[in-house]
Amino acid sequence: MSSSAEPYKNQRYWELKQQCKERKQLFEDPEFPATSESLFYKNSPPGIVEWKRPKEISDNPLLFVEGISSQDLNQGSLGNCWFVAACSCLALKEDLWRKVIPDNKEQEWDPNKPENYAGIFHFQFWRFGKWVDVVVDDRLPTINGELIYCHSTERNEFWSALLEKAYAKLAGCYEALDGGNTADAVVDFSGAVAESIDLEAGKYTTDIPQQLKLFEDLLKVNERGGIISCFIKATSQSEVEARMSCGLVKGHAYSVTDVRKARLGQGLMSFFKAEKLFMIKMRNPWGKQEWNGPWSDSSEEWEKVGSSERENMGVTVKDDGEFWMAFDDWCKYFTGVDICRLINTSILSIHKTWDETTLQGCWTKHADPLYNRCGGCMNCKTTFLQNPQYVFDVKKDEDEVLISLQQRDLKIHKKIGQGENLTIGFMVFKVELNREFRIHSLQTQQNVATSTYINARTVFMRTTQRKGRYVIIPSTFQHSILGDFLLRVFTDVYSGCRELVMDKPLQTCWIGLCGYAQTVTQVHIVGAEGLQNQDSSGGE
Repeated sequence: MSSSAEPYKNQRYWELKQQCKERKQLFEDPEFPATSESLFYKNSPPGIVEWKRPKEISDNPLLFVEGISSQDLNQGSLGNCWFVAACSCLALKEDLWRKVIPDNKEQEWDPNKPENYAGIFHFQFWRFGKWVDVVVDDRLPTINGELIYCHSTERNEFWSALLEKAYAKLAGCYEALDGGNTADAVVDFSGAVAESIDLEAGKYTTDIPQQLKLFEDLLKVNERGGIISCFIKATSQSEVEARMSCGLVKGHAYSVTDVRKARLGQGLMSFFKAEKLFMIKMRNPWGKQEWNGPWSDSSEEWEKVGSSERENMGVTVKDDGEFWMAFDDWCKYFTGVDICRLINTSILSIHKTWDETTLQGCWTKHADPLYNRCGGCMNCKTTFLQNPQYVFDVKKDEDEVLISLQQRDLKIHKKIGQGENLTIGFMVFKVELNREFRIHSLQTQQNVATSTYINARTVFMRTTQRKGRYVIIPSTFQHSILGDFLLRVFTDVYSGCRELVMDKPLQTCWIGLCGYAQTVTQVHIVGAEGLQNQDSSGGE
């Protein structure tokens, strides 16, 4: 186990496995037992559940069958297509899945050494700024001998079912995974920064320059190891997972498995023709039901593409849930896309390197307004500045700044009728270069950027600002709402990002002689003339 990962519930994989081998017993997890409490809190599964170990399901159980693939996964009876879509994306990124599934060779079944098997597995997730190591036993819920939740296409492959069990343990039970956001799971798999784009609001269907820019962004994210997912918004509960005439499903998450510019034409001519088609490839977590429009698996449009190009693109004519679409059609039908960027902070990289600051904070309540830290959004004019405040510097003449505000995952509270995300967001103000204390008035502060306020786990914003000092004020939408948050700020060079804690200068021994400042005067120079006539001493 990676030494940087913290054991969840203080359960240490290697110690527990050794204990089981010494006792010649298979592990049973007391923190997530094979009981109905681990399955559901409200809606029970559709049948009599039996918890079975993989050996009771298959004669030759394996963690991986011929490696790991995005096509391994199939969604079960749980409404967690968002999680399964994230797993499909994870399977495409070897450096990521090896982190999430550590010691994969050691955890694999070894038929030559059955005594080494102890019925225990462990997985790692990035949670609120740190990696945690989650231990589970191998008892999986089945009905009539079949896995009822996430499962692989191959009956004897179990990595996806065991990974889902570890994730359900973090959430409190399997049912807590019913409904969610693919980007949240991807962040938990990678520590990536999530950005959500509303394709309807952005008018990407009609605004062609915006559409081309989005394609280039997605192409770059895909090439640099990022993870992309998309969905079609359901406008009512009856539309959730409803199939459209084009074969796509509403209220359903899809993983994006490739983005590329396809060469049109046959043979050598395809290399010299300038014409290329912008294409995007997706996978339905159900492992079936695909797009049936232009460029679908058996579409005649594929005759425009050479056989070698089709082979490179992995075009197959079978209902496996994976399919290609032209990018303009994708913009027409899909309503939202989640982009998870693996922000590069390595100084050894040939690509752009970012400087990252990560700070944990919380919205807390206090009777004294001076110490209250849950003031709500700007609508709450009298309390807004009571929120936590963070200062950072833009040191270049102009610089792009990435800001991510993430709240703690609350799914574990679903059992008690809670667990909904808070509505959160933030504002950015340009302040004086010598600002060292908290802001108490906005009369002279310039609001230069405001995020959306949304009940998502992460709110993300890209903004370009000129050289100067800035203050970020994260808040909930309403005042007096309590919660924890993680603020991540990325700049080209070190920004010195830190929390503003002090409200005023400290009282020192000099106060007895000089007195304590009673007022603060701000002078803003709006113009000047004749400065070239000044001498070095300041006189004329």
